[in-house]
Amino acid sequence: MTLYYFDHAASAPRREQVTEAMAPFQHGVVGNPSGMHKAARDARRVIEEAREEVANFVGAEPGQVVFTGGGTESCHMAIAGVANAYRRAHGSAHIISSAIEHHAVIDSVATLRRDYDTITSDELAVDSDGVVRLDELARLVKPNTAIVSVMNANNETGVIQPLHAVAATVRELNPGIITHTDAVAAAAWLNLAETTKDVDLVSLCAHKIGGPVNAGALIIRKALPFDAVMPGGGQERGQRGGTVDVAAAVGLATAARLVAQDRELAAKQAALYQRQFVEALANLPGCAITAPSASKLPGTVHVTFEGIASDELLFLLDHAGICASAAASCSSGAAKPSHVLGAMGVSDSRARGSLRLSMGIETTQEEVNYAIATVTRVVSQLNLA
Repeated sequence: MTLYYFDHAASAPRREQVTEAMAPFQHGVVGNPSGMHKAARDARRVIEEAREEVANFVGAEPGQVVFTGGGTESCHMAIAGVANAYRRAHGSAHIISSAIEHHAVIDSVATLRRDYDTITSDELAVDSDGVVRLDELARLVKPNTAIVSVMNANNETGVIQPLHAVAATVRELNPGIITHTDAVAAAAWLNLAETTKDVDLVSLCAHKIGGPVNAGALIIRKALPFDAVMPGGGQERGQRGGTVDVAAAVGLATAARLVAQDRELAAKQAALYQRQFVEALANLPGCAITAPSASKLPGTVHVTFEGIASDELLFLLDHAGICASAAASCSSGAAKPSHVLGAMGVSDSRARGSLRLSMGIETTQEEVNYAIATVTRVVSQLNLA
């Protein structure tokens, strides 16, 4: 069976150039970058070259890049690192995160609240298009607010957030508050050097941009109070203990470089396909385009169906060779409707019929045509059942 892959937002196909760049560091002698001999020096040189590539990708300095084991670790490291340092210095800490954050942020905040009575949090509401409400920030900020976390673009709906305005609002309310953004979903499509330039902490993940799994980075744009979540041997300037995986760092750096080279072409192509999907699916019975008025990543198409269950829809699409998802990959198959759609005011009955089709530079017109025809056929089949 031919595979039609429309789940790039969950994990993008690994690029051949990434595999080739990683290959020399996946067998034989790979030195520990912390050592002093030639193999160690060679590994350290490669790590620092990769750090420079990643820094260029986000418009940062190489010394501001901390390699991590993925996007989830990067988000947790940012939230916990700032909140714990603030709590120790001031006795308590308050966290603000948007209501549509990935569970990497949501669960990090929940864990901190569970473990420390002196840590509290609030959720920043969004409008019906899933865009954060800036007017709510002033109401939520407290004297002990340590960090505000708002993602660059939502991983389920693709809705782009007004990061510049968020950072400006936070600075006006209290310039001492640290800002963080989960840029994992946005990295394949947006120029992070521009969209995240006003934000203090930026989280990245490799496998959403054609790199390896278990590879990511946290960008720390300025000196700030920060507790290492994983202490160890002083690696990564004491901000994350543990030996850096040379192959993973090279894979992330290579994927970032390729994305930067291809971004304009990929976005133009995906935007065309996105319009084709929206025009076709909007005519299907019971279909609603999610966040129709918002600016969205070109590679994401998100819709909901009234009276159709996502699991049935995805089963039939999978049987036809189409890989898609209902929401974030971490919550696919969950009985509860998406918290993102809930925050946007989408009813549970409609949210249970959600469908996300996500694309990449590899997506072709033939694949899009097949997907449109197949979704149309499957929805008709389910409506008749």
